[in-house]
Amino acid sequence: MRSVHAAHTRSVLLLVAAALCWSLGGLLIKSVSWPPLAVAGGRGLIAALFLLATNRGLRFHFSRVQLLGALGYAACTITFCVATKLTTAANAILLQYTAPVWIALFGAWFLGERATRADWITIAAVLGGMTLFFADNLELANALGNALAVVSGVCFAGMTIALRKQKDTSASESIILGNLLAFGVGLPWIVGAPALPPAGWTALALLGIVQLGVSYWLYARAIKHVTALEAVLIPVIEPILNPVWVLLATGEKPSPLALVGGVIVLTAVTLRAVASIRAGRARPAPASP
Repeated sequence: MRSVHAAHTRSVLLLVAAALCWSLGGLLIKSVSWPPLAVAGGRGLIAALFLLATNRGLRFHFSRVQLLGALGYAACTITFCVATKLTTAANAILLQYTAPVWIALFGAWFLGERATRADWITIAAVLGGMTLFFADNLELANALGNALAVVSGVCFAGMTIALRKQKDTSASESIILGNLLAFGVGLPWIVGAPALPPAGWTALALLGIVQLGVSYWLYARAIKHVTALEAVLIPVIEPILNPVWVLLATGEKPSPLALVGGVIVLTAVTLRAVASIRAGRARPAPASP
């Protein structure tokens, strides 16, 4: 039983590491002078090749859950790219991270993982903190972009539920197929995109290898030992970390209100992660037969 608790604790740390990789996206995408769908397709191909090279024993049986995970992944990344183009980045990020709400509502139905009162309190604190964090850049206009951002959040939740459903097999195949699907959708935009300078190719390679490849390599392993809700609540630190890299690169400082919101989000996620680890350690071992 101790090994189960250790695996859960390790998986929480893997989710934090995945969030760190995801948070590089905002800075790197700005360095690639391609349309959003071309960037999504290009990084998807690189990520798929990376994951094919770094995973052993892959089995593409194209089951319903494997395909649903792939579709959810591709739809999440594609709709987010388009939403970011049609509305503010702040709106897109905030509305995409409504994903924990959808998992809390449907996780019990599809996975038998019922959200607790503490989970709902954490979700409320996270959404409140993120609203403060992005308050200066939120807009009520751009209805289509905002709607697509909500769709991206639903797809993120659906992808996570499908990957969690594969906890006893492998989630990596769904992620690889999703990246290849994103590449297929973005291919027409890649063909018509301008040539990239060396710095642009470097940024695109980092997007594919680190921001998607390494992050989802970690995510696929973590989701075997955490609930679907944990798999989206703990990485919610990702949008909070984005401005940190911008600050280090450009010196652009967040507002005091954003700092307050960031502290609320980080505190809520940290308390939730610590409580989850402690609950796992305190759970009694099953009786011997």
